Amino acid sequence: MNQNRVTEILNIKYPVIQASMSWITSAELAAAVSNAGGMGILGPNAGQTTLTIDSVETAERMRHEIRKTKELTDKPFAVQYFIPFPGDTQGFSSRVLQVIREEGIKNLLVLGMSLGNEAEEVRNLKNEGFTIIYRDLNPTVESAMNIEAAGADIIIATGYDEGGGLPVHAIGTMTIVPLIADAIDIPVLAAGGIVDNRGVKASMILGAEGVYIGTRFVASKECPASDISKQDILNAKTTDLVEFKAMPAWRSTPHKLSLELYNMDQNGASSEEINKRMGSIGGIRAGMLEGNLDNGINSVSNAIELIKDINSCKEIIEELMRDVAY
Repeated sequence: MNQNRVTEILNIKYPVIQASMSWITSAELAAAVSNAGGMGILGPNAGQTTLTIDSVETAERMRHEIRKTKELTDKPFAVQYFIPFPGDTQGFSSRVLQVIREEGIKNLLVLGMSLGNEAEEVRNLKNEGFTIIYRDLNPTVESAMNIEAAGADIIIATGYDEGGGLPVHAIGTMTIVPLIADAIDIPVLAAGGIVDNRGVKASMILGAEGVYIGTRFVASKECPASDISKQDILNAKTTDLVEFKAMPAWRSTPHKLSLELYNMDQNGASSEEINKRMGSIGGIRAGMLEGNLDNGINSVSNAIELIKDINSCKEIIEELMRDVAY
């Protein structure tokens, strides 16, 4: 069996990690990816359909999803931990982290926003014994070097081709991956616009030792995203997509709300105004989970047009990794 540093560190068969997408991960999705040889991740609101603003309930919901995932797989999986930001007065991150500790989860997908406290957080988490996959929402060579020094095990290099909240710096995946891979010694995962076998092979050539994939797993049978939003992915062309600045910027398929937000941006609306119109949850729950595309957004990568089918996670991973040397 092939092995590289990513598969060895995470104790998985294939260096394919499913992204920690808000609202549209679940125990079923994470377990399916892990059972297929990759690593599934439980992201924010994993397995949920209703919103809560209570931090204790949020943490207990995650506990339930962790336990459900354990029932569905005996393979490694991870949970997302968002480094706290100043507005987290209720302690959402700390309460979720405590549940992660109590449930014996050792693999963390750690998200940072370049607020200046990331290195200390990573150092403390590493001292607790966690295996850390680190993703900076605004990746740079400098941030990757700082996080490597703090003890992270794996760094995600996310290009502007990604779905979800877009990086501040519009650096493409084919640029950011080799820049970061050349600058650090720990393994790098490529992220952004990787949806097929060619994208995986190209990522490896660029210096990555694995891939971090979101949009392709949205178009999977096990993803809790609405069938409407999945079909929307199959129908949309890359040239159809619209971008608009909020907090952060977003890319979406073109429907009523996303077109309104795009037009607001084009007409000079502020990021705060756009974000307020979109809603504090980014429109993801309505658009992607519920399939209400007129009142939500379907946030996708630039490579959307390359996705042709809704497949099982096992089929997706087998296609991604066909004849890939690692």
